[in-house]
Amino acid sequence: MKKLLIGLVTIIVVVIAGLKIAEQVVMGGDIYYAQVTTEGERKEERDDTGRTFLKFDYSLPGFDKDGNEKQLEFSAIKDRPLRKDAYLKVTWNKNKGVTSYEEVKKPEIPQAAQLKLN
Repeated sequence: MKKLLIGLVTIIVVVIAGLKIAEQVVMGGDIYYAQVTTEGERKEERDDTGRTFLKFDYSLPGFDKDGNEKQLEFSAIKDRPLRKDAYLKVTWNKNKGVTSYEEVKKPEIPQAAQLKLN
């Protein structure tokens, strides 16, 4: 009984660790900082059920903590464009491109990236 319990716990730990690694590979990546300078390209699209939704496509220069530049292309599925002049922290993955973004305040941006954004 004790061996069975240890085996089950080991399997659970391995599965959870594997899921965390897979999440990092698929959704994780390098961090870049960008400033929203346009309203994006507005597109109206339909989902699988036929409902219409708005999507705004962006192509912005982003800078990592060392000031290295990368052109970031991503979409925001919202009812309005992203706030103009907002600063974004963007996660970029070599396999998926931009996997996430969030608005940040300017003091949260590393100095080298701040200098490039201004």
